[in-house]
Amino acid sequence: MIRLRPATLSLAFALSAATALPPLIALPVLAQEAPAAAQQSPRQTVSAIATRIRDLYFDPAKGARIADALEAEAATGTFDAMTDGPDLAAALTARLEPDDAHFNVVYDPAAMGPRPAPGPSLAPPPGPRPPGASPEARNHYGFRRAEILPGNIGYVEITGFYGIDFADPADPARKAADSALAFVAGADAVIFDVRNNGGGAPSMVGYLVSAFTPADAPIYNIFHSREGTESEAPGVFFPEPRLTTPVYILTSARSGSAAEAFPYTMQAAKRATIVGDATRGAANPGGMVPAGGGFAVFVSGGSPVNPITGRNWEGTGVQPDVATPWDQALGKAQELALQAIVSNDSQHTDAAWALEALRASNAPVDLNSYIGTYGERTVGLVDGQLAIMSGRRPPVVLAPLGNDLFSVVGDPSRRYRFTVQDGRAVSFDLIAVGGPPMRARRTD
Repeated sequence: MIRLRPATLSLAFALSAATALPPLIALPVLAQEAPAAAQQSPRQTVSAIATRIRDLYFDPAKGARIADALEAEAATGTFDAMTDGPDLAAALTARLEPDDAHFNVVYDPAAMGPRPAPGPSLAPPPGPRPPGASPEARNHYGFRRAEILPGNIGYVEITGFYGIDFADPADPARKAADSALAFVAGADAVIFDVRNNGGGAPSMVGYLVSAFTPADAPIYNIFHSREGTESEAPGVFFPEPRLTTPVYILTSARSGSAAEAFPYTMQAAKRATIVGDATRGAANPGGMVPAGGGFAVFVSGGSPVNPITGRNWEGTGVQPDVATPWDQALGKAQELALQAIVSNDSQHTDAAWALEALRASNAPVDLNSYIGTYGERTVGLVDGQLAIMSGRRPPVVLAPLGNDLFSVVGDPSRRYRFTVQDGRAVSFDLIAVGGPPMRARRTD
């Protein structure tokens, strides 16, 4: 989720590492703090939650309607029997979510109520924490994986958008983003994966967008709140944006909030192809505010408007350009990227071979004619797939491309071509991109 830190929220209230993501704007201070852990009835809890929605929701008129309807429903006794805190929180979340996908009610009196001072064994050690000790650092600021896929395609998986302090040149979240972007800088196309990303801070969204768009381009979402507006544009633009590199973003129904802002902004700017499922549809940022009795409610304090589309993705989600089941999105994006690379330059043999491997038919092939001994190598079956084995080396598993040609699983830049005579292979050639072929003759 894109989160705004309310002024009423203390650090002790952090429910998870994601809760501590830096805000876009702050929710106003409530006129009166709710008691942190005082016992209260379900109706009192509903009344407190309604008050916070009425006072803090970014759209005052809609906030009042939501609050009034919730209080009217509580007055009929709908929630009276829900004396168990977690059950009431779940029921209120389900009741409010249709009005705004960010609405979330939680019950955690231990996190929200006053806590005793820790004893000696629980006290944190004096002095600064060692590097990498924070949850944010241990999560590598959301950058879980960066690699180069076959055919020179960059792949970056992002599980959360952590906030950037642009006033700090050494900000660790920005350094993590720079490292991931530098790793894929030489790729012919880049795939970003936000299928398992619930959101985070718009500062990171803006910075990543700026890595592929012109500086100061009028493409960034404008967040509207009761206090005014604020742009998603980063405080510092990426210094060397790649303006022509094809970009693909993988999405799922789990992608939410900031993980929707990123593909939405890139899609609207025509700088990315979105592949996967429609996203969750949670656009409005906000923050958790206490509602007494150990309850808290996430209230949306702002709403984005994209300058190109004139709207946002609340309720509808980001619609993919290439609709694909989420678990097949990576393969589809790879195919699209490789197709674009090959069409632009037919000399990229590694990309052409990777594309052929992706498109290879899964039709059954009789592998018996290839099985045998070829000098120091043995060709056999590993889990039903043809494989070449040599001493203690890991087996080289092969996937059929047709006409006695096989691609190496996981490395399509290498191939094996068998020569078959009278239904029996007599030799094979190892063929690698950029290298001479190497032959092995059958010896059994």
